Amino acid sequence: MSGLDTLPSLRDALESHGLWAKKAFGQHFLLDLNVTRKIARLAQVGESDHVIEVGPGPGGLTRALLETGAKVTAIEKDERFQPLLAEVAAVAPSLTLVFDDALKADEAAIAGGQPAHIVSNLPYNVGTPLLIKWLTGPWTPASMTLMFQREVADRITEGPGDDAYGRLAVIVQATCRAQRVLDAPARAFTPPPKVDSAVVRLEPHVERPSAERLDALQQITAAAFGQRRKMLRSSLKLMGGESLILDAGIDPQARAEVIPVEGFLALADAWLAHR
Repeated sequence: MSGLDTLPSLRDALESHGLWAKKAFGQHFLLDLNVTRKIARLAQVGESDHVIEVGPGPGGLTRALLETGAKVTAIEKDERFQPLLAEVAAVAPSLTLVFDDALKADEAAIAGGQPAHIVSNLPYNVGTPLLIKWLTGPWTPASMTLMFQREVADRITEGPGDDAYGRLAVIVQATCRAQRVLDAPARAFTPPPKVDSAVVRLEPHVERPSAERLDALQQITAAAFGQRRKMLRSSLKLMGGESLILDAGIDPQARAEVIPVEGFLALADAWLAHR
């Protein structure tokens, strides 16, 4: 019998501490251990792996990750959960608790110079900013297995011509292999959100764009998708217009929504060359 087996159920733990989800933090608790264990399996982590979890809340996914034998560092902004999570840490020495805002956290320092995986049921209101931070910042996760609103998962994984294809998909797919691996209905959460969710598995490319190229990609996609129904020669007029687009080998009359990731990288390269 492991120490985790001695813990009360998640619902009992929440009730005993008088805790509830905070709307301001975008909290929806994942209490179904079958779902949390499936996410831990999809994350492909185990002994000798270091996992960073953001927004553990009552610790449902935390418990599932600890069951794999991984070392877990949980970053939680809501200090109401400190006593409850401390009970988990008391029986699981491989759990480290950090009470901080994940948007400000230094993951490189937390990882201690070693590879670390991010696994999280992300708070709805900061999921996309956190993802952009991990994709474009100085520290690169070994992998990411993340729960998003299904609409955001679509915006991450869809391709050219799809309704949800846009700037986020381009930045994600330029840096990672992205795959939607699990759908989670609203009823799996407490309280149930108004939308369904999905888990996305992200594996960084071995050869990632340089910081300069990523910055150029972000600026190009901001301009192109800021006026997504316009032809590129119009939306990118201030960045070089038709000359820039032709240098990238793209039809100036095309619209952003049909340009593949490789095309946007070519546009970023052309813009860097023009500057």
